[in-house]
Amino acid sequence: MAKKLGLEPREQLKVARRIWGAERKIDIVLIYKETRKTLGVECKYQAVGGTAEEKIPATIQDINAWPIPGIVVFAGEGFTPNMKSFLISTGKAVHLDDLESWLRLFFGIELE
Repeated sequence: MAKKLGLEPREQLKVARRIWGAERKIDIVLIYKETRKTLGVECKYQAVGGTAEEKIPATIQDINAWPIPGIVVFAGEGFTPNMKSFLISTGKAVHLDDLESWLRLFFGIELE
């Protein structure tokens, strides 16, 4: 989808270290070639319920430490309704189904 929109995707970019020393990486960085505007994207998929969604609040906090704007893109039936509501309420997350229109608005790409 990124290339279709004229975005250049880069994967697993190292951006610094966390406070305990681990490398901080961004899953995908999208660059709009026309303006060089950038966006970091963390991808979260959960097919069934489990503890993976417990890491989501830390991911949202981590995004705030990035040197560029960022979002979490999430999908899968395993996210609880409460977690979906939390994600949307942060303004830092978008469901995969809504990603294209969100990216068009963020990068100023003509809406279809």
